[in-house]
Amino acid sequence: MNWEVILWTCGTVAILLIAAALVISIMSARNMRKSRDRMAQLQTDIKVGADIMFGGGIYGKIVKIKDDLIDVEVSKGVVIQISRYAIQSAE
Repeated sequence: MNWEVILWTCGTVAILLIAAALVISIMSARNMRKSRDRMAQLQTDIKVGADIMFGGGIYGKIVKIKDDLIDVEVSKGVVIQISRYAIQSAE
């Protein structure tokens, strides 16, 4: 066997794997930053009366906001208290 060819092939494969890992990590970091910015904007936009959906897919309307706790009316007369960080989307 020609060891020089084997070494060059291994080196080429290693370089390609490193390049692929860099591309994937850059794309992942970009997506995480976008998600973090979207959630930060959501946290600043929530207000009393907004329709929301939180973590478990439950929909409701914000009744009261107290620091990190939010009272949400999920059905007529049924108010539950959730963490503001459980909110996934608001309208």
